[in-house]
Amino acid sequence: MSDLLQNSPAPQGHAFGGPGIRPTWTSSAKDIVGCALGPARLWFTLGFGIVNEVYYPRVDIPQIRDLGFIVAAPDGFWVEIKRNANYMLRLLAPGVPAVEIVHRHPRFSLQLRVSPDPRRDVLCLECRLDRAAAGDELQLYMLVAPHLGATGFDNTARVEVHHGRRVLAAEQGPFAMAVAAVDEHQADAMGAASAGYVGASDGWQDFAQHGRLTWQFAEAGPGNVALIGQLPHRSVLALGFSSSTESAATLAISSVLQPFDQIMQHQIADWEEWLAQAGDRAAPTLDLPEPIRHQAAVSAVVLRAHLDKTYPGAMVASLSVPWGDHGDERGGYHLVWPRDLVQCASALLAFGAEQEARDTLRYLIATQTEDGHWHQNQWLGGTPYWQGLQLDETASPVLLAEMLEDRDALRGIAVERMVRRALGYIARNGPSTGQDRWEENEGINAYTLATAIAALVAGADLLPPPAADWALELADFWNANIENWLVVTDSDLARRYAVPGYYVRVAPPEILCQANATHAIVPIRNRIGPSGLRGDEQIGTEFLHMVRYGLRRSDNPFILGSLTLADALLRTDTPNGPVWHRYRNDGYGEHADGSPYDGTGIGRGWPLLTGERGHYELCAGRDPLPYLEAMAAMASPGGMLPEQVWDADPIPQRRLYPGCATGSAMPLAWAHAEFVKLLVSRQIGHPFARPRAIWRRYRGRPIVARHAFWWPHAPIAAMPPGSLLAVALPEPGVVHWGRDEWQDITDVPTADSGLGFHVAVLDTKVLPLGSRIRFTWRNAHDWAGRNVTIAVVADTALPTDRPRDQPVRGGGDSN
Repeated sequence: MSDLLQNSPAPQGHAFGGPGIRPTWTSSAKDIVGCALGPARLWFTLGFGIVNEVYYPRVDIPQIRDLGFIVAAPDGFWVEIKRNANYMLRLLAPGVPAVEIVHRHPRFSLQLRVSPDPRRDVLCLECRLDRAAAGDELQLYMLVAPHLGATGFDNTARVEVHHGRRVLAAEQGPFAMAVAAVDEHQADAMGAASAGYVGASDGWQDFAQHGRLTWQFAEAGPGNVALIGQLPHRSVLALGFSSSTESAATLAISSVLQPFDQIMQHQIADWEEWLAQAGDRAAPTLDLPEPIRHQAAVSAVVLRAHLDKTYPGAMVASLSVPWGDHGDERGGYHLVWPRDLVQCASALLAFGAEQEARDTLRYLIATQTEDGHWHQNQWLGGTPYWQGLQLDETASPVLLAEMLEDRDALRGIAVERMVRRALGYIARNGPSTGQDRWEENEGINAYTLATAIAALVAGADLLPPPAADWALELADFWNANIENWLVVTDSDLARRYAVPGYYVRVAPPEILCQANATHAIVPIRNRIGPSGLRGDEQIGTEFLHMVRYGLRRSDNPFILGSLTLADALLRTDTPNGPVWHRYRNDGYGEHADGSPYDGTGIGRGWPLLTGERGHYELCAGRDPLPYLEAMAAMASPGGMLPEQVWDADPIPQRRLYPGCATGSAMPLAWAHAEFVKLLVSRQIGHPFARPRAIWRRYRGRPIVARHAFWWPHAPIAAMPPGSLLAVALPEPGVVHWGRDEWQDITDVPTADSGLGFHVAVLDTKVLPLGSRIRFTWRNAHDWAGRNVTIAVVADTALPTDRPRDQPVRGGGDSN
């Protein structure tokens, strides 16, 4: 037993001031995130040089707000370490989440080493306080704020004795935590301690009011609670989690009954082995600058560390709470987005981590809905959270399956049923999506449409006829009509910037049969007051994915026109490099004064869009290294890439500096995925995730579609001459059709497409310009009750670069 424990009285009584102030999470700005690769079900984050959120037993359940330190002296001096804001952080091996932090102050230095126990649900910290002047009677205290069960409400906290050892413990619902401390002899090292209510009787308030620890309460709660305990100058802490304080204490004490170096070396060895095994299957990077290679290792580890262990393959969007220090909401980014998940899994695959990518595919197959789509987002177990429908999130898992198949890495995963259902859903609901990738607007969007076309072509390689044939025919039709649906020419923007035309961010569903539909106002979310723009004035960066997937060439005139507008209207040059906004008048970000996003704000620059621009530069035959360097420069000192960076004048009091993280999510797993894929794409000379089947079929140019498709949910009003009209219906039927004023009437029965719809092909190839196709249909029970008219008009869909009649195999854009 240490002198601290022997000389400190046992805490007594219940703290005052319950239930405490309203709880919040901590800042989203992280230095490091990590976990162990062993069986331990614990994830940790560091920010401002201390531990903040720790997640257990799943990657979506944060259990504490933070664990920090106070250094004090009997003369009334005291300082909270995270507010001292003078620290250095380094990884103890490249990329590995085993960390050393040194806080410096004129009177002391505090060294912390942090590592999870690979075999227990415990996070360990080695603490070493060194005085600048001999004889300075400095004392070290640890503070911990439990938010068990992902909430700061209704927690209880106690100072307990567990088999003769003092521990700080807390409970809420089915979750419990305990903190144990030992000295260099593994003797109990927890000294004077207290439980309190945050904002009233917690340890920080005690120091703020008295300059020392005067309160020693045994218990606080239920409410927003915190614990404080005195430590010797040399100690090892263990923060354990379980279903009771007793079992959590058992785990914590078990963990510290071994040398800390043993825990640390186990952590380093496990991660170095993983990095080496993955690296053996990845593209070589020796020609890259060392900072870029270091960031690649960090990014790969960040992605691997976001994977859950209860649900292998599942990954949340971020181990952070955006603007978390201003609210207590758990949801936010502690959810699975199928789009983000596939982005991250494909980056792990690019890095060589095939097993992790297979686990993700298995997870996605298990959570696909019966009709073929995936939820907008969901809890790890598959329960939906938000209810939007986004076609790109249905297309993305198909692309992951194709990537694995292309590398002969499926290893027995049966994907045909998943692919068939997903492509059927895309066909029966596209080309318009309920929401774009930013989860805001309905309509036809370049990113969503490009992803859906890519999935149709790539998925066709995984299906037998006739499903494969119809998937390709539909992809050709959509690809050939991208310009009809999304390009605007001779607009105010086109004239102002002297471009021949450009792709709008989103066109309303009516664009399929109404050429001027882009004049309609597109609502913009997250802004105060009316903020919509006409569709032909709203641009984004989604058009870049048409080049990245191989649907359009980098020198396509409309791509170049869109690039001119994106650079003029969305780009910001920061000291760390260029960033792009998502779209004009975006409202997702801090307000002009730097105050946090609160449902409204001003959108900021996104580093992941810098990576997307780098992919375009690669396709255009230029070196994307400057974009990798910019992304790396925007990372935190620990290598964490933020969702957004500040792109206005600095506001030091809010820690907002140009080119550095805002209060949005950090790390954003998707941003790390984009960095890894851009790096690998540079090394292999083309976009890593571009399906080979897409490049074989299009090589950057659409082919003339053999069929025009009419659907009840996606009716077209015109079609080019020389095409067959495919009337697609949800169930078997007969199409009754003729030309002009119902001449040459014919009945055509539908056939099963193999993708969950039925299709009748009308022989319209010989109809001349100006003809009108008229049809109706009946199913097994009744007639449709309406007539449809489609005009045969000149085809204006194809861009000015040369179309091809047939797919061409091999080759590339300028790369």
